[in-house]
Amino acid sequence: MAEAVLEVEDLHTYFFNRRGVLKAVDGVSFTLYRGETLGLVGESGCGKSMTALSIVRLVPRPAARIVRGQVRLRGEDLLAKSEREMRQVRGRRIAMILQDPQASLNPVFTIGNQLVEAFAVQRRWPRRRLWTLAAEALRHVKVPEAARRLYDFPHQLSGGMKQRVVGAIALAGAPEVLIADEPTTALDVTIQLQFLRLLKELQAETQMAMLFITHDFGIVARLCDRVAVMYAGRIVEQGPVRAVFRQPAHPYTQALMASVPRLDVKVDTLATIEGQPPALDALPEGCRFAPRCPYVERRCQQAYPPMVPLQADHAAACWRLEG
Repeated sequence: MAEAVLEVEDLHTYFFNRRGVLKAVDGVSFTLYRGETLGLVGESGCGKSMTALSIVRLVPRPAARIVRGQVRLRGEDLLAKSEREMRQVRGRRIAMILQDPQASLNPVFTIGNQLVEAFAVQRRWPRRRLWTLAAEALRHVKVPEAARRLYDFPHQLSGGMKQRVVGAIALAGAPEVLIADEPTTALDVTIQLQFLRLLKELQAETQMAMLFITHDFGIVARLCDRVAVMYAGRIVEQGPVRAVFRQPAHPYTQALMASVPRLDVKVDTLATIEGQPPALDALPEGCRFAPRCPYVERRCQQAYPPMVPLQADHAAACWRLEG
């Protein structure tokens, strides 16, 4: 059995404002194992990024609060740690790559200064030695002319190079878990492929666990071992990528996959999912996908369905699977 590195159990993160309570993350549970990649997919606004921010306890305060749940890193509950203790976890044990590399890098400091700062947090070494380490880190993520690039500013690098630099900063502390929040969104298709290959190579070297957040099923098929499909703050289906792709069980997963265009099939119109996701401050009592589901029944509107185990660690939350 693979070693469990990160366990998220019944995680709830809510926003509190004048409109009421917005349940951004509402009972999310999953386990991440050493050396594997779990893909977290779903529409924009379903709670993927807020789940990631909750894991590292960087939710936007005071509006957002982690209401309850557990986030265990090798058995240690991160939600029970003080802020000072969490500073020892972020970067060292859990690192994060955000969507936009331009926004992640400080435009007034050189690449070298920002990399050296990341290493200085981990090691009390002479600055000259840290600069050597920073150059090695850029070479590790395959940045050409690494020693010279240390003196460049972010605006002098291409989008792909900036994303590699952000990756080097995230990996500076040799983390056990890497959270990648749609890191390829700002990249063109060719650079996306190069960056994904780089991530897999680095993962193979270090055996780190990776949570990859995306809305692209093509990336999930190429990169991930397991996939969790999220809708309106909850995971509705979870399992090995091959099992979910071959036999999607939840109507939302089926609709998502049907909406992905295929090059080998000619169609007049692309498949769409009718309707809109529910407002997070006015969630229905029953299944949250019920208003958009073609198979909706009365019980779907009365109570939220349990997660039904299928086969080979594959499970989905749908009343139709109960029989």
